[in-house]
Parts: sequence; C-alpha cells; structure tokens
Amino acid sequence: MLLGDGDGFVSCACGSRHWGLHGAAGLLLTDPRRGVLLQRRAWWTHHGRTWALPGGAVQSTETAEQAALRETEEETAVPRAAVRVLASSSVDHGTWSYTTVLATVREPVRARVANPESTDLRWVPAGEVADYPLHHDFAAAWPELRAQLDRELVLVVDAANVVGSRPDGWWRDRAGAAERLRDRLAPLVHRGVRAPDVALAHGRHWCWWPRVVLVVEGQARATEPTEHVEVVAAEHDGDTTIVRTAREARAARPHDHVVVVTADRALRERVRDVGSEVIGPAALLDLLREP
Repeated sequence: MLLGDGDGFVSCACGSRHWGLHGAAGLLLTDPRRGVLLQRRAWWTHHGRTWALPGGAVQSTETAEQAALRETEEETAVPRAAVRVLASSSVDHGTWSYTTVLATVREPVRARVANPESTDLRWVPAGEVADYPLHHDFAAAWPELRAQLDRELVLVVDAANVVGSRPDGWWRDRAGAAERLRDRLAPLVHRGVRAPDVALAHGRHWCWWPRVVLVVEGQARATEPTEHVEVVAAEHDGDTTIVRTAREARAARPHDHVVVVTADRALRERVRDVGSEVIGPAALLDLLREP
C-alpha cells in the first residue's frame, strides 16, 4: 500500500494520537432507499473492528471534502462522480482536525470492500446505526450528524434586489447585471458556505454546498440557467415568485434549509411565513468576495 504525504499519526494537544498529518476526513453517505453506508474497520487499523465511515488522511494538496471522496472510492469502489456533497461538520483540536462530509448518491451505487482497510460494508437504516459497535468518536458525533442527514441548503436569490444594492450602473444593463450575478454565484456550489453566514444556527464548524436558485424579473427575464445555478423567471411579480419558489422548495423536501437573499422588508416577512431564513444582499456579496 502506497503512503500519501498525509499518512501518519499526530500526537494531538487533546492527549490522543490521531491519524492524518494534515487532518482526516470521512464520508457520511446516504441512499434514501438503503440508509447510511458504514464500514467495519480491519482489526489492524486504528480502532479496528469498530464500525465507522469510509475515509482517511487528508493529503497536503486536497481539501477535506476531496479527501473524503477519494478515500471512499479507494475503500468502497463508490465513484466520486456518483456522490453529491451536501454539507460538512468539522472537529478542530488545533493540532489536528476531522471533517465529516455529508453526501447523498446521485445514482444507484454498489459498494464493495475494495482494499484491506475494511472487512465489511453495510447500508444501515439511520435508526439502527447506534446499535452497532461504533468507533467512539463517530458514536459521539452521530446524534448531531443524524439530524442533518440528506438535508440540503436551497439558496433563493432575489436578483433585482441584490444587483440593485450597489450603485454600479446596473440599471443601464439589467439583463447583463443579472447574468454577472449568476456567474458569480456558481463558485458557491463548489466552495460551500459556513452555516452562520447564511443564517443557519449550526455553528461555524458546519458548512453547506448550496443549491442556488436565482429569481429574475423584468428586463432580466431572459437570463439562462447554467450547470450550477437554476434560474426562475417571474412572469409578473418577482416577490410573489420568490415566495412561491421558497414554498415549493419546503413542500418538496420539508427538512431542507431554505434561505432567501433579499433586503425587501415586506418580502422578508413573507418568506419567513413559509419557513425560510433570510440574509441581506451585503451578506451574500461578502461571500462572493471570498477567495
């Protein structure tokens, strides 16, 4: 077995030894039909013979999310392309960190034991996970993680309100301004956003990879969707379309987090009435400025 540049033990400030010179990450993968994918660790591994998540050490050239997907493919043969990342939760000890990446399957997958680090893989209903002899750190984290299983963040953006919040000449080319905003939103799908930055009360150790919906109106109605940003064109009233979009998202998947971006006071109250959180254009634009 080839060792990566992140493989090795760290003597942590917490008093324990942890695997991963640059930290470690695991994938909490769910399939709505089968449950959560658990891995039984081989006897010779750290905390062997317990059940936990596929994962391992983060390499110096990758993010925790990339590491979790890579390690899962190496250990279970589940291809990265078949997985959609939804969120992550990190535990940071200062000298070492562990990131749990929550994801769902994009398509049916077949998991199999693909290397010697595990002896068994099972899809386990969420309600039965705690009955297994779990790795103690996973057991401690499981209640918080279970509450966010298969939940995604839907970010509904009031295009007119956001582009109108900056006096940069947008009124001379409203369609172009909406398209530029659409293109600036795309990186959020790959980079993710911290929970408090989008009004979610989960702490900065939580990060979400949003589904982005841009609502356009008037001269911007011809704005086309892209691979990463959905576009909804309001036929008449943009505010009503935003409320309807938020309501439909909640109805389709009641456990998802829906956040609307607008500074319109009346609209903010209307979307809160349908169960959405709200942030202002300034908060979104701050996120778009992040590297």
